[in-house]
Amino acid sequence: MQLKRFCKAFVLLSFLFFQACQGDEATVQTPEGEVTMNTDELLKTVGEIYAFGYPLVLMDMTKRVVTNTEVPHPTRPRAPINQLGHFREFPDHTLTAVVKPNVDTYYSIAWLDLGQGPQVLSMPATERYYLLPFMDAYSNVFASPGTRTTGTQAQKFLVVGPNWDQEVPDGFTLIKAPTEMVWMLGRIQVNSEEDGATTVRAIQDSMQLVPFSAYGQPNYVAPKGKVDPEFQATTPVKALRELDLNSYFNRLSDLMVQNPPAVRDSGMVRSMEKLGLEAGKPFELSSDNLILRTKLKVLPEFIHKRMEKRRAEPDTNLLSNGWSIATAGIGEYGTEYLRRAFINFIALGANLPEDAVYPNLVYDINGDPMNAKRRYQIHFEADQLPAVNAFWSLTVYNADEFLVENEFKRYALGDRDALNYNEDGSLDLYIQAAPPPEKDRVNWLPTPEEGQFFMTLRLYWPEPEVLSGEWLPPPVIPVKE
Repeated sequence: MQLKRFCKAFVLLSFLFFQACQGDEATVQTPEGEVTMNTDELLKTVGEIYAFGYPLVLMDMTKRVVTNTEVPHPTRPRAPINQLGHFREFPDHTLTAVVKPNVDTYYSIAWLDLGQGPQVLSMPATERYYLLPFMDAYSNVFASPGTRTTGTQAQKFLVVGPNWDQEVPDGFTLIKAPTEMVWMLGRIQVNSEEDGATTVRAIQDSMQLVPFSAYGQPNYVAPKGKVDPEFQATTPVKALRELDLNSYFNRLSDLMVQNPPAVRDSGMVRSMEKLGLEAGKPFELSSDNLILRTKLKVLPEFIHKRMEKRRAEPDTNLLSNGWSIATAGIGEYGTEYLRRAFINFIALGANLPEDAVYPNLVYDINGDPMNAKRRYQIHFEADQLPAVNAFWSLTVYNADEFLVENEFKRYALGDRDALNYNEDGSLDLYIQAAPPPEKDRVNWLPTPEEGQFFMTLRLYWPEPEVLSGEWLPPPVIPVKE
């Protein structure tokens, strides 16, 4: 399976190899002097390094934007470094900042700089499902405390950097990060707007994040953050895309000082050193070869365009019943740098499959794309309802992958809703623009009035049969007119 995924990524992202200079030798100027190598090998190496560094540079860009505030935002997950920010309301069809927004959970986030010292994250006792995945600077989930892993009792997590080696006090659960930059992207189950405004808000208000050095001090006040005007209107992916190659690699070099590559990345480190790219050192790659210089200049934009093209093409290796289902190789990537870069491009902050699996509908049962002019039905047999330990939902998105505007403000359906089940325990959901008969309306999910649309099934804390592929979502069936 690992080899299959690698070969798939190799084919889909073969733009990194270019193969356009007919194998000529090329000489480039690096900080370590002139380097001569086969042109194809040079472009391949530069492209692979770009893909390797993509999550580190994107994480840093995102951190700068989200922490660019003096104090935590009252309703949005924005907060200064080493402070908590909470989402306290669901998005609606007007949200266009991110594609495929979630209407299942409220986010609670924190960007940590463990170079400033260890941090203590306190979580109250709660029966409500939640997860608190911690990502290192390369977007790998290295810890995921929450209902699935650490239970429902009150918790005190001591989050420390890679060089911290002191004794852990009694009553604390140690979380040791491999890098000093860390993103905690927490999610708490929300059952309704009222539930979010009461139960979930109370949970969020009971969460605490303080420096270990200040833990237990009743009068501790978090410092105000600093606002950088440069990042007040920045879109991270767009800003990264606009970086020229040398600016990108210099940012990567700076970030690797506090966030060094892992031991498993030693092969990539050797490739970087071959070009004179080392942590903390200025970098410049140049060439007198006009063709090569042109190709190096357009490399970042070329890579992004190919990733856009890849995003628009369904991966047929992952298709089952018209659904694209990835149950491995997400959240923790090992040395699959191409896959990691692509996942970060389309979904920075991806969970481990053990926490959540998101089947995306590509085709109906006939192999046709979803069309808003048609009516559809999904039938779950009683013994084939979504296999989850927590909860599940189905969300419809329009052609731009945003929530569908409708007068009922209904964007998703799932087991938190008062659905009507059939007498034998099976379940029918109706996917269409116009309301169905009154008796079926509680099981209705509105679609756009026209155009293509998409659906995502979210499975929180999936059962083993989901991860193994034994459980599959049923096909979506067009209703005969």
